[in-house]
Amino acid sequence: MIKLKLNDCFLFLNFMNDNHEDIVLRKIIHIDMDAFYASIEQKDNPLLRGKPIAVGGGQARGVVAAASYEARKFGVRSAMSGALAKKMCPDLIFISPRFERYREISMKIRSIFYKYTELVEPVSLDEAYLDVTKKSKKGSATQIASAIRREIKKITGLNASAGISSNKFLAKIASDWNKPNGQKTISINETEEFLNKLDIKKFHGIGKKTSSKMYNMGIFLGSDLKKKNLDFLTNNFGKAGKYFFNVVRGIHNSPVKPYHTPKSLGAERTFSKNLTSEIYLEEKLKLIALKLENRLKKYNCGGRTITIKLKFSDFSTHTRSKTLLNYISDKETIIKYSKELLYKDILIDSVRLIGISLSNLNLKQKKETFNAQLKLEF
Repeated sequence: MIKLKLNDCFLFLNFMNDNHEDIVLRKIIHIDMDAFYASIEQKDNPLLRGKPIAVGGGQARGVVAAASYEARKFGVRSAMSGALAKKMCPDLIFISPRFERYREISMKIRSIFYKYTELVEPVSLDEAYLDVTKKSKKGSATQIASAIRREIKKITGLNASAGISSNKFLAKIASDWNKPNGQKTISINETEEFLNKLDIKKFHGIGKKTSSKMYNMGIFLGSDLKKKNLDFLTNNFGKAGKYFFNVVRGIHNSPVKPYHTPKSLGAERTFSKNLTSEIYLEEKLKLIALKLENRLKKYNCGGRTITIKLKFSDFSTHTRSKTLLNYISDKETIIKYSKELLYKDILIDSVRLIGISLSNLNLKQKKETFNAQLKLEF
């Protein structure tokens, strides 16, 4: 933890207002790979370089997992339907995802992180937080971020962007500021002015619906948000109100967590054509159960609460759950209880997606074990 100097304390006095939460200052780096999946495909296949490509989304109901920057110029984004993406960019090239290849590159990137700190928190295959608060012979946090990006480029041939600041919230915003292939540092001295001028839609944690609601309330910038007291924000945004109240004042004390204990594990599948019969769905459950079994083996665990998820043709989602006396992890048992839940109620519509998940997991490993697992999995 960094101790505040007297001048720094005065800088943050107006952040505190009537909030009694202490400010914890760290040196946090957020590394975010640029168009990770798409960039790997373009690197491995020179014929794709400079062309608009989308990873995933090529099937009838496919969804884009990642888009190259050439495709993003046309408005193509991840989580967009392939049909809409093709409409926006007629020359779009769809590529089937190769997740094993992406994990292979991720492991190389992770090994670079650990040269600089043991405090590494993966967010996904292509981004992570690093805590470099402790003094390092490798330089300042900004210098370390630059060195990491150079090494990633040298070893993988890929570009990474970085954000550096006193907490994870600010580092996340900063890493997106000079994308692609850039970085930004938000120092303590400039935090207040930076947040005051920031459009609230750029605040991490404020999505389209929330930003639209805030705009209607006359909240456009951080300075507008900071004028609202805690009661107003909690009354209008629930529990998230306190989060908004804090982050606009530069307060975000969540530490970098070098391990992660999953609360549930699951698998699902979207169909190219809607299924209207439980019998057809049974066959799909077997494939999904096998995939879930493999994930449970990876974590060496089982679960007591089994849930199936059904997404219908009107995009409504229904779940059915059952908590068991014993932990289960093998596909046969998973199939048995999944079928039981499937036939619990009559289908109200045709089904476009079905999933199975297990929660109440019996994860008993020590923190060090999870840390070691993550090093291998990333």
